[in-house]
Amino acid sequence: MKVVFLVTGSGGSFYCSNCFRDMMYFKALKASDGITANAIPLYLPPEKMYSDSGFDDRVFFGAISTYLREKFRIFKDMPTFFDKILDSPMLLKMAAKQAGTTRTDSPLLLKIAAKQAGTTRTEGLEDVTLNMINGKYTAREKEVKRLTTYLKLNGKPDIIQLSNALIIGLAYQIKKLLDVKIVCSLQNEDDWINDMAEPFQSSAWKMIGEEAVNVDAFVCPSNYFKEFFIEKTGIPAEKIHVIPSGIDLNWVSDSVKTNTEPAIGFFSRVSYHNGFDKMTDAFILLKKMKEFENLSLHVCGGYTGDDKPFISDQIKKIKENGFSGSVKIYPEFIGNNKLEFLNSIDLLSVPVRKHDAYGLYILEANAAGIPVVQPATGSFEEIISLTGGGVLYHPDTVEDLVNNIKNLLKDRHLMKELGNKGKIAVREKLSFSTMAEGLVRVYKNI
Repeated sequence: MKVVFLVTGSGGSFYCSNCFRDMMYFKALKASDGITANAIPLYLPPEKMYSDSGFDDRVFFGAISTYLREKFRIFKDMPTFFDKILDSPMLLKMAAKQAGTTRTDSPLLLKIAAKQAGTTRTEGLEDVTLNMINGKYTAREKEVKRLTTYLKLNGKPDIIQLSNALIIGLAYQIKKLLDVKIVCSLQNEDDWINDMAEPFQSSAWKMIGEEAVNVDAFVCPSNYFKEFFIEKTGIPAEKIHVIPSGIDLNWVSDSVKTNTEPAIGFFSRVSYHNGFDKMTDAFILLKKMKEFENLSLHVCGGYTGDDKPFISDQIKKIKENGFSGSVKIYPEFIGNNKLEFLNSIDLLSVPVRKHDAYGLYILEANAAGIPVVQPATGSFEEIISLTGGGVLYHPDTVEDLVNNIKNLLKDRHLMKELGNKGKIAVREKLSFSTMAEGLVRVYKNI
């Protein structure tokens, strides 16, 4: 069976669960018997950590040309050779570095590409979003034909998997040109759609529901997000298959604490939506307690340019309280850098504001034997019930976060017990192989 993933975004500047999950699906299937898997990037070239995993080096729907066609009538009939110039690897890689920034000194084309492909703000991209959802949108037919021709020349796949429902419009257009089954991943589309103004937001959810007829199966990381998506789109429940996220365990080693003083960790994109200010406030309150005057806060996960003012505010709070020396920032979040971070902390918390579809950082912490403290929202109850590797708190307030971190730090035996439970459960229930088995079952059923 041959499977091709069409993957949007790169997440290179920050820890992006969605991007990592696409990569994990791909890597998990590549290791499965009887499956040939390829991945093709859309919008931007993959970061090195993705290309090293075998992602194709050819980019379709290049960020610069796609944005120009969508926003400016003069570019709608742009000749193919002009596409190749705008979407050359050099320009797209430069654009990827600009993605998500608020800089005003970057060249126009790079600002355009950044706005199209990497920003975490929807302003100005509402119509582009709806067009990618709309299967009847004809302006991209030339690029769809280029993609399907490439797929035929390289051996037609049995399955094409779309990385999210924001590109679900491709299902209808690909099926017109290729006899192929379409699977679509569902993973935190609400992060983008719910940031859109009305009527775009409601239109997006409605259109996804309408375009779902062109998709043979959806795969989803949690029952929470399945029910959420059904409520928003009306997609039949039997069409959505829950496959809990699994992680690559090859990088994992038993956590060996590298510092003697207590440390709490934050591991995700450092942003308002991920509740870094709540973690900052909790840390300050804990540090003011005599029993935790030696506590440190370790932060890993990166950020975008849009996050910088918010981060500056948090750093200012920490400085004003005299705790700057007790905060450590890890600039990298993969490979040995991730291990170094995990080996430096006693517990991890990402007190997100939104209800998350899943929490990859929970699995990664648990795999290293690190317990977590999370709000009892979204999919976290499902994950913790599977791993047993942490505690949940409710209501979702800074005070409750402080109390739960404090109680765990004071009970070293419980902290170790939860970490060990999580480590065992991730290996037994949430590995690459179990995730791949779930995907293959879905593929065979369709």
